[in-house]
Amino acid sequence: MEKEVLYNENLHFEHRQWRSELAFWEDELKSFNNRLSELVTRWTKKEVLSKVEHFQNEFILHGGAIEDLKECIDIHEGQMASQSKSGKEVLNVVLCKNHVQVRSKMESQRLIYANLKKDFFRFLTTYM
Repeated sequence: MEKEVLYNENLHFEHRQWRSELAFWEDELKSFNNRLSELVTRWTKKEVLSKVEHFQNEFILHGGAIEDLKECIDIHEGQMASQSKSGKEVLNVVLCKNHVQVRSKMESQRLIYANLKKDFFRFLTTYM
């Protein structure tokens, strides 16, 4: 059985996709925070304001996760660039494992974010 060869170019492509997805999430979070600001002006009930605060905190946490993922991608890109400068276009085992770890983090965060959005949209449906 032949081993599959991974090239830096393929992983760069996936990194670009992830960065685009992260940028989209950042834009969405700005919009979501704007919706929360509108709710604060409309509602004075502690129950609603408590939920607004909950979502503000969740958005801050997700923003931190976005920054962490961007940093992981940047570090991995740097490692790949260093290897590429040495004239090797095929990744070594360690860099492949690193890439798989970042991919796993992205997949996990995707699920977390999707659930957060569902909860937020349900909340908006009730209180907007």
